[in-house]
Amino acid sequence: MAAAARSAPGTWQTAASRRRSAARRPRQEVKAGGRETELEADTEVVLRRLQEAENDLLISAFWSSALETVSQCLTEQLGQQKPPVRTLLEAFGSLHLDSPLGKSDVAHASSPGETLDPGTCHVKCVCYGIGNFATCITARIQLAFLLLFLDKCQTPRSHCWVYDPLFSPLEIAVLNTLGVTVLSENEEGKRSVCGELTIFYMLHCGTALYNNLLWSNWSVDALSRMVIIGNSFKGLEERLLTRILQKNYPYIAKILEGLEEVEFPQTAEYMDTFNDTSVHWFPTQKLERLPRDLWTFREEPDYQGCEDLEIIRKTDPPTVNPP
Repeated sequence: MAAAARSAPGTWQTAASRRRSAARRPRQEVKAGGRETELEADTEVVLRRLQEAENDLLISAFWSSALETVSQCLTEQLGQQKPPVRTLLEAFGSLHLDSPLGKSDVAHASSPGETLDPGTCHVKCVCYGIGNFATCITARIQLAFLLLFLDKCQTPRSHCWVYDPLFSPLEIAVLNTLGVTVLSENEEGKRSVCGELTIFYMLHCGTALYNNLLWSNWSVDALSRMVIIGNSFKGLEERLLTRILQKNYPYIAKILEGLEEVEFPQTAEYMDTFNDTSVHWFPTQKLERLPRDLWTFREEPDYQGCEDLEIIRKTDPPTVNPP
């Protein structure tokens, strides 16, 4: 999540005021048509800028290094499944990390109506808090990385769920055009993997969002099926006082001994975009060595008295555009 996109609370943006008199209705309909044309034109602009961001990533040293980091962690995570997910292990093993995406690679997951090949296993992806990518270059680069990663790993974009309460109608239109699935409800990160391999892409999100996600998957089986690309948990441990971490974010505090974390590569060009970012996965052997009573505490986080919560709750009042 780009920091610049987090400055104001709100949920889904709304359209202009719906107050219309019968006498002015035809004129309003013309204006609505004009807005649709303008939205379509703006969508093309954002799509072009996203493509430019993808092109810049592809020729950077960061892309190949970061892709290798993620694929190595996924290969380890997939190898611990029972039975191991061979199709995906082979897919990640055959990635040509130094080669750009060809037309066939992009075409595989670029259309909204694609279907899965029979007998092929695909990882699901959930993206929270990407930010206002239409106006923020940092958020745009983060989204471009996600799209490239999905295509490179041959994951259909329809199997990627995306949500940010700050999305504008323009950004929702762009995401729909890209073929990803836009969530309509603020889950506050409380999504279960439901027994399926899932990557959570959560860059620069509030700490409570990660804590909520862990709570929703608080078992050895669920955690062993997920990978989190987001803020470094080691960094959180270093920055927060132990008592604050244990009180406000207990699920993060308790899982620190049960995860593996690999830092994203740092290059000057993308330092601000992917700083403090790591890949986290949860080895079954480490999870099973944790105390048994650790899994019995499953109280839902409420964050009462927690300062600097850094997430937008679904109970927060929406921001309404003036008429």
